[in-house]
Amino acid sequence: MSEGFSLDRVRNIGIIAHIDAGKTTVTERLLYYTGRTYKIGDVDDGTTVMDFMDQERERGITISSAATTCYWLEHRINIIDTPGHVDFTAEVERSLRVLDGGVVVFDAVAGVQPQSETVWRQANRYHVPRICFVNKMDRIGANLGRTVDMIRRILGAKALPIHLPLGEEKAFEGMIDLIEEKACMFSEGADAPPVELAVPQAYAQRVREQRELLVEKLAEEDDQLMHVYLEGGAASAEMIKAALRRATLAGRVVPVLCGTALKNKGIQQLLDAIVSYLPSPLDVPPVDGTVPDTGEAASRPGTNDAPFSALAFKVVADPFIGRLVYLRIYSGRAEGGTRLLNSARREKERLGRLLRMHANHREEIGSASAGDIVAAVGLKSTLTGDTLCDPAAPIILESISFPEPVVAVAVEPKAKADQDRIGEALQKLTEEDPTFQSHYDEETGQTIISGMGELHLEVILERMRREFRVDTKTGKPQVAYKETIKDKARAEGRFVKQFGGRGQYGVVVIDVEPGERGSGFVFVDKIKQAAIPKEYIPAAKAGIEEALRRGVLASYPLVDIKVTLVDGSYHDVDSSDMAFKMAGSLAIKEAVRRAKPTLLEPIMKLEVFVPEQFLGDILGDIDGRRARIEDIKSTEDYREILAYVPLGETFGYTTVIRSLSQGKATHSMEFDHYQEVPSSLLEQITLRAKGRVI
Repeated sequence: MSEGFSLDRVRNIGIIAHIDAGKTTVTERLLYYTGRTYKIGDVDDGTTVMDFMDQERERGITISSAATTCYWLEHRINIIDTPGHVDFTAEVERSLRVLDGGVVVFDAVAGVQPQSETVWRQANRYHVPRICFVNKMDRIGANLGRTVDMIRRILGAKALPIHLPLGEEKAFEGMIDLIEEKACMFSEGADAPPVELAVPQAYAQRVREQRELLVEKLAEEDDQLMHVYLEGGAASAEMIKAALRRATLAGRVVPVLCGTALKNKGIQQLLDAIVSYLPSPLDVPPVDGTVPDTGEAASRPGTNDAPFSALAFKVVADPFIGRLVYLRIYSGRAEGGTRLLNSARREKERLGRLLRMHANHREEIGSASAGDIVAAVGLKSTLTGDTLCDPAAPIILESISFPEPVVAVAVEPKAKADQDRIGEALQKLTEEDPTFQSHYDEETGQTIISGMGELHLEVILERMRREFRVDTKTGKPQVAYKETIKDKARAEGRFVKQFGGRGQYGVVVIDVEPGERGSGFVFVDKIKQAAIPKEYIPAAKAGIEEALRRGVLASYPLVDIKVTLVDGSYHDVDSSDMAFKMAGSLAIKEAVRRAKPTLLEPIMKLEVFVPEQFLGDILGDIDGRRARIEDIKSTEDYREILAYVPLGETFGYTTVIRSLSQGKATHSMEFDHYQEVPSSLLEQITLRAKGRVI
C-alpha cells in the first residue's frame, strides 16, 4: 500500500496516439477534472502542464514523455503523456514498457493514422491492455463508425463501441452509454456538470440494437457472459462491465469511447472507463527476468512483500536538482537511502531522494512500493533499461530495445571555449535519449551526432543551445549507411615484426561470407590442432571487430558478416595478444576487399494520408524518390499511401508534402530495414563519402 491506496486502486496508464490526435489536450482535461490542476492548459497557447519544455510549447508538439499523478473515484492514476511524432518513438517505447494500460486517442475525422499503427504495434509488443477514445467528434467529417471500422480492419483489434454520439459534427452535444442505457449531455462551460437523462426516443431503437450487438460480441470473448446469453437471460449493466473488464485485461477486446476534449465533452466518462476497464498492478502477470550469474528464469509478483525490483526507464538531467532517474517499481518497497544493486552493471547504488513527478514539478515522498512510478535522485551509474534490485535477491528484468539512429550530422562549437562544454552536453543528452548517439570522427576531426530524423536532431541542437549554452555549427544531414559483402572470400593476416630483441608474431587465416540481413557480426572458431593457442583467439576476434567499425569502401560500419577463423600460426616467444589483434584486423580488411563489398542504405516506411485531389501530385513526387509504392487505400475523400523509400531521398520531405497538398496531407516515416544500394549509385555515394565533410 502507498499513500493509503491499495494496489487494486492504482492505475498506471499512458496516453498514446498519432501526432495532433489530441493526446495532450485529453491529458490536460484529465488533470483538470480530477482536481490535479485548477486551470485548463491549451496546446495552441503554450500553456499546457504536460508540454513544459520551451520547444514543446513553441512547436505545439510533445517531444518528451511527461509523468503525473491524479485521483478519481478513490483510485490513484499515474499518467504518462507520450509524443506522437515518429522521431520521438523511443519515448513511447520506454513508456509502454513500464505501463500497465493505455488510452489510445484517435481523430474522429482521420481515424487510424500512420503513427496510430506504430504505437498500436508497440503496445502489442508489451501486451498492454487498451481503451480507445475517439476525439474531435465535433469536427466536420467526424464519424465514429468509420473510425471503429478502421481500428478493426487496419489494427486487427476487436473494437467494441460502448458509446453512441448524441448529435453529429457541430451538433455533437454528448453521448449515449450503451451499457447503462442513458444519455449524457454537456454544455459549453468547462465547469458545468454533465446532465444525465433518459435515451431520447429518436435513438431508442438504435440503442437497443447496438447494445444487443455489444453483448453478443462480448459474449464471444467471455465465458461467463456467454452462459447468460445462451440461456436467454438479460445481461445487467454490472454483468456487462465485469465481462468487458475481463476481456479487456486479457487483450481480447478494446472498448471504444467518444468525445471532444477541447470542448470538455466525454472526459469524466473516460476517467470512469480507465478505472473500470484498465488493469491495476495486481491484474498484470508477475514480471519476468533472469538471475544474473546463472541465467535462470526468475519472476517477481507485484506485491510489497516480494524482494525489491525496479526498471529504470528514463534518465533526465534536471537543471535544478541534477540527474533524475525514472523508475517503475515492480515489487517490494524502498525508502530514500536504501542500498540497491544495479544488476545490469553489477554495481551498488544508493537510492537518494524519491520524488513523485507532476510534469516538471516534484513532490518528495518518503518511500515507494510495488506499482509506483517515481523519480530518484542520487543514482550515479544507472542508465535507461537497467534493473535495480535487492542485493540479496538479484534479478535482471527484460530491458528496452530501441531502434538504431539513421540520420547523422557533424557539429562543432562556434567558439573554441565551448569545446569542453559540448562534450559534457552530448554525454548528458546521450544518457537521456537511447536513440541519440555521438562519436568523434578521427579522419575528419568532427563530432558526429546521430538520431531518428531531422526534427529529432533539430530539437537536440536547440536543447544544446538553450540548456547547455553551447552554440554550434552544423553540416547537412547525412544518411547512416552500412557496408557489407556479397561473396565469400579467404584471407591471411600476418603481423610479423622484429625489433632486435623480442619481436611480434601473429598469423591468422579467416573465411568471410555474407550473413543474414540484420545478423550483425557472427564469429566462428574452427581452429584445429592448436594452430593458434586458445588464449590468442579472443585477441584475434577483438582485432576483427575493431576493423569492422570502418569498412573498406567508405569507412561505414560493416554488418551482416560471418567470419570463420580457420587457421594460423604462432611463435613460442614472439606471439602476443597485440600481434594477433593486428593480424585479425589485417585479415578482415583483406578478406572484405575480396568479397565484393557493397553499401546498404536505410529504407523508411512512409505512410501518407492525403485528400483525393492531391493524390496524383503526391504519387508523382514519391515515385521520383526511388520509392516502392506498396498500397493505396481509400477512406471517404482521403487516400492512404504506403511506400518504402530510401532515407537519402526523404530530407526536406515535410516541406514538399505541405507545398503539394496546401498543407492538408499528413505523413509519418519510420525506419524499416536496410537494403543494398543500387549499383548505379554505389560509386557516387562512395566517392562523396570518402571526401565527405558531413
